[in-house]
Amino acid sequence: MAKIWIEAYGCSASFADSEMITGLVVNGGHTLAEDPADADLNLIVTCAVKDATANKMINRIKKLKSKPLVVAGCLPKTERETVEKFGPTASLLGPNSIGKTLEVVRSTLMGDRTVQVDDSDISKVGLPKVRLNSAVGIVEIATGCLSECTFCQTKLAKGELQSFRVGDIVRQVRQEISEGCLEVWLTSTDNGCYGFDIGTDLPSLVRAVTEIDRDFMARIGMLNPMYMPRIRDGLLKSFESPKVFKFLHIPVQSGSNKVLNDMKRGHTAETFKKTSDLFRKKFEKFTVSTDIIVGFPTETREDFERTLDLLEETRPDIVNLSRYSARRGTEAAQMPLIPVSEVMRRSREVFDLKNRISYERNLEWVGWKGEIIFDETSEDGVRGRNFAYKAVSVDEGAKIGEKRMVRITESSTHGLRGQITS
Repeated sequence: MAKIWIEAYGCSASFADSEMITGLVVNGGHTLAEDPADADLNLIVTCAVKDATANKMINRIKKLKSKPLVVAGCLPKTERETVEKFGPTASLLGPNSIGKTLEVVRSTLMGDRTVQVDDSDISKVGLPKVRLNSAVGIVEIATGCLSECTFCQTKLAKGELQSFRVGDIVRQVRQEISEGCLEVWLTSTDNGCYGFDIGTDLPSLVRAVTEIDRDFMARIGMLNPMYMPRIRDGLLKSFESPKVFKFLHIPVQSGSNKVLNDMKRGHTAETFKKTSDLFRKKFEKFTVSTDIIVGFPTETREDFERTLDLLEETRPDIVNLSRYSARRGTEAAQMPLIPVSEVMRRSREVFDLKNRISYERNLEWVGWKGEIIFDETSEDGVRGRNFAYKAVSVDEGAKIGEKRMVRITESSTHGLRGQITS
């Protein structure tokens, strides 16, 4: 038995993987180290979505490899050669090989490097887990996707869509709630296409989950706009449940249909706009989050201006901004790049615009009073979420895992501040 240090990076699905890996490690009789220096073995769950992220992973691998090391997650699947270059003795564990965790840990502790990156254990429902946040249960509903985006490595890491059964997911959600979770995150590579491979869809899953007769809130994770025409009416209906956060993460990536076509996104800017408009029209206060990539190789200045126009028109509450970076193995990696100086200029323009819009959207909440689920600590106190998944911080008087009534007194670009009223 050994002390294991585990750290994770990336999306909510990556953190869900790390919870399951940790659960398997603990159930296998190992203990968790308090820091890498105290560990007999280090394990890192990696992300490969951007160059900057991959570089951070490499730096962590170089620091952690002084001990026996397991590199898990997307990077060993998409950039195995890079991982082996900087961690030549590290064992590798792919994102769909979590069931092999104990086998890989055991052999690595014995000095035998092991590679398990094939899709050998797809189902991630019902595995033991050690939760990163006692108030939040992260439930993976599928792995892989149906997209062929020219810029993205995720498909290379996780493969084709493989949805988990509705009944199994509902049982997992019940388990999360029974263990004290007030929030349940339904997450996957792309929630929009959930169930298409097994004869169901996301609205049906959301309805089944919200029929659970317990007190909790469900957050629906990222879904690509291309599937909205197929599921939009059903999703609007399922979001009527008071147990669903009035929040959608729908990454448009560009306001130019030409660029979206070059990205092979499968949707238009109008698809995003219509979805945003419909949900905001149906629900009085609704939070829209999106992603923007600036500097895609075929993006002209005119294309970029269309992105600015789309943001001005749709006014998303949250914009996750990325500068394009070529990812190994993707189609777009073969395209000539836009000069870095121009990409930086465009990035700054979107950054300034999105901050202004976020501030103006948040300002509309000042004076609102309602229930907050407190789910994390922050530098400025305790933070929670309201029904629209708006981040609300208070100085004191709240603990993680409880609900309190709060009145919003201040707003900023990144969130809201309030005072507990009861």
